[in-house]
Amino acid sequence: MGKYYCLGPLTRRYFSTNPSSVSVSVSVSEVKLTAEFTSLCSKGLLVPAFNIFSSHIWSNPSLFSHLLHSCISQNSMSLGKQLHSVIITSGCSSDKFISNHLLNLYSKCGQFDAAITLFGVMPRKNIMSCNILINGYFRNGDWESARKVFDEMPERNIATWNAMVAGLIQFEFNEEGLGLFSRMHELGFLPDEFALGSVLRGCAGLRALVAGRQIHGYVRKCGFEFDLVVVSSLAHMYMKCGSLGEGERLITAMPSQNVVAWNTLLAGRAQNGYPEEVFVQYNIMKVAGFRPDKITFMSVISSCSELATLGQGQQIHTEVIKAGASSTLSVISSLISMYSRCGCLEDSLKVFLECKNGDVVCWSSMIAAYGFHGRGVEAIDLFNQMEQQEKLEANDITFLSLLYACSHCGLKEEGSEFFDLMVEKYGVKPRIEHYTCMVDLLGRYGSLEEAEALIRSMPVKADVVIWKTLLSACKIHKKAEMARRIAEEVFRLDPWDPVPYVLLSNIHASDKRWDDVSDVRKAMRERKLKKEPGVSWLEVKNQIHQFCMGDKSHPKSADIDSYLRELTSEMKKRGYVPDIDSVLHDMDVEDKEYNLVHHSEKLAIAFGLLYTSVGTPIRVIKNLRVCSDCHVAIKYMSEISNREIIVRDCSRFHHFKNGRCSCGDYW
Repeated sequence: MGKYYCLGPLTRRYFSTNPSSVSVSVSVSEVKLTAEFTSLCSKGLLVPAFNIFSSHIWSNPSLFSHLLHSCISQNSMSLGKQLHSVIITSGCSSDKFISNHLLNLYSKCGQFDAAITLFGVMPRKNIMSCNILINGYFRNGDWESARKVFDEMPERNIATWNAMVAGLIQFEFNEEGLGLFSRMHELGFLPDEFALGSVLRGCAGLRALVAGRQIHGYVRKCGFEFDLVVVSSLAHMYMKCGSLGEGERLITAMPSQNVVAWNTLLAGRAQNGYPEEVFVQYNIMKVAGFRPDKITFMSVISSCSELATLGQGQQIHTEVIKAGASSTLSVISSLISMYSRCGCLEDSLKVFLECKNGDVVCWSSMIAAYGFHGRGVEAIDLFNQMEQQEKLEANDITFLSLLYACSHCGLKEEGSEFFDLMVEKYGVKPRIEHYTCMVDLLGRYGSLEEAEALIRSMPVKADVVIWKTLLSACKIHKKAEMARRIAEEVFRLDPWDPVPYVLLSNIHASDKRWDDVSDVRKAMRERKLKKEPGVSWLEVKNQIHQFCMGDKSHPKSADIDSYLRELTSEMKKRGYVPDIDSVLHDMDVEDKEYNLVHHSEKLAIAFGLLYTSVGTPIRVIKNLRVCSDCHVAIKYMSEISNREIIVRDCSRFHHFKNGRCSCGDYW
């Protein structure tokens, strides 16, 4: 693109594009000339191809198509426009075949407005002309115009249907895409492997396992069961629908596998909650001789994020650099998230700052990273920079990240303003996730009635998550009466979820209403529901060490227990008072204290302090919310040990240093 090339001197020639008048006997020399000409075009040597073979082009104007295709490959609009001028002066612009290649050039080289203008003045259009325009509209995010062209077409071919089905599903109009696929089949169009791949992605998006099985039957009937693209799409569909075993069986039964098949397998395990197995399969893939690509790295990096295995994440980052994928924006976004979720916000920022020409996904990932670490002000500053300096248009994910950041910093007014900005300026239609963030923001702030009013007035149907979010806020602010009412909404939607029972039981226990606690626990027993146990883990020397409350199974449990006794004694000397009220069981004080000391995060931190180098940060992950007693205790631990202790719970990061926490006790 940096150099400007010019085609050689033109001799104005007129010729008819009527096949009968331009047809010539095809000699061996002409075949050879055409082969040499197309070879130059395929190598991107467009100017020599034109200058050397100009007389040959005049005798066969369809050869302009090779020149135009070469312009697309090189993204060279300057040469493309010169060719357009030649085509006009030579009298070929009315030829449908050549006009369609011109239309394709403008559509694919970033000048779609010119393509629309050209389409409007084309004297003769055909199905291919419309197909090019449909694909162009989808490429530019205008699915409504694409649908309009499709609806107005008097005749369609298989490529038209494929383009519409794939385009609608790309924009997550999965139901409409599946409906078109069904209609296409009824009209007698036989889908190819690309149409089947698209419709299977639609089934995956809808988690429509029954429809996916029907497509699988059709695949067998049409003989596509050994097609790598179709089988990989089938496996992806099964895995996305939760049928991991069926998806894996399809992959392993393939007579030959490629990187796409391996990527499907890795993504399936990552998405179905088996991050440890992703690393096993990743190593097997490399041993089998397959080179990881950007899709591979995204699955592996997401697994590092899930497990918060910083050592493995750093190793994968090194492999990304060696593979030449470190400039791929999707990989960069994954790395930003990975370092953030491993507790290394500074490394997230380093990756972000090293990224040149980052897209909205990269910026949104960094905004989310700030929010996850309770740095709401920095998240807002970054959004303003993105909007005002980079001129990038925020999307629904950007605003989700912003609302989350505001929620965890108590920025109620700012969060409300961003919600309004999202709707009024950017025209983003709020999803249930945006409303859930707003309810979380209002609930944490203490505006529980306002949060409930928002749920009951919002235009989308409330789900169990949004009601549980409000129920959690009732627990934080000890709103027992409201909690009972909100719990009923949760039970109505999902009576088999143990979380609302536990929350309600804890709310009653904090009020010392032991009879109500007993009733809730009885209801849980009747439904055979069990509370999710608190689990904490940390990575030491590339090994994961996991702890549960009161855990004695760890080989170093005796050392940990002894060290915790010493640490607790020193903490009490400095003013620590165990918060026995946070032990929501009817037991004596001594048992409550023992219970508190042996919470899983305290065990993990004690192990980290004993078996990691002095001065290095301790990074602990917990599956549940950190309790109030542990939050206070870890402040003392950080002060006594003179270590930074980073704890990731189910909703955010806490950075404990010198007796303080980054959350400012707002979590």
